[in-house]
Amino acid sequence: MIVAIHQPDYIPWLGLYYKIAHSDVFVYLDDAQYSNEADHNVNKIKTPQGELKLKVPVEQHLGDLICNVRTKDELKWKERHLKALKMNYARAPYFEAIYPGFERVLLVHTGSIAELNMAINRYICDGFGIKTKILKSSDMDINTVREERVIDICLAVGGTEYLSGNGARAYQTESHFTDRGLKLTYLDYKPIEYKQIWPKVGFLPYMSVLDYIFNCGFDWEQVERKVQEMNGACV
Repeated sequence: MIVAIHQPDYIPWLGLYYKIAHSDVFVYLDDAQYSNEADHNVNKIKTPQGELKLKVPVEQHLGDLICNVRTKDELKWKERHLKALKMNYARAPYFEAIYPGFERVLLVHTGSIAELNMAINRYICDGFGIKTKILKSSDMDINTVREERVIDICLAVGGTEYLSGNGARAYQTESHFTDRGLKLTYLDYKPIEYKQIWPKVGFLPYMSVLDYIFNCGFDWEQVERKVQEMNGACV
């Protein structure tokens, strides 16, 4: 059984959904320490001037866990983000079909940034037809850290293979996984090119998943096909 793990990020890029889709069980590391360096509360959309960051204001203190960091909804950030999406994607082919569902998810949320991010991802996974089992590390009684914690989470849910992001190659040791009966594999996702709005800007590959679904709809088959084509071309 393939297990993947990732911290909950705000409207993440398409690669995260590829990771979820290619695992049997996906675990949100929602009780990891919140970091201002990560994408827990920020991501990018495309505009006629290039990329624009959408950032969620949060109330957090040093050492807070992601699941305990509250979004500052009193600052009306939701209205600003929704306005930015309307301004920049209203002409996108699938905007009118998808925007209302995203808006409902965003507006109904109160509480932590982790819960918001997971709710958004549930909506988008449902749209793509991704049926992977989703769990949260905060529901598990696992207190180890770093690589050992990843292994412990995988084993706790019955995993036999860990699907890792490529960025972890620099600090993961394969034998630490295999010694405990886990196969370690790395994600084969590469940013795919698709038709975007504002073509004069050029293609921007690392936008939020919203860029893909507003432009292409919930077309998961296209994602799989293009990744296979890219991987085949690189062999």
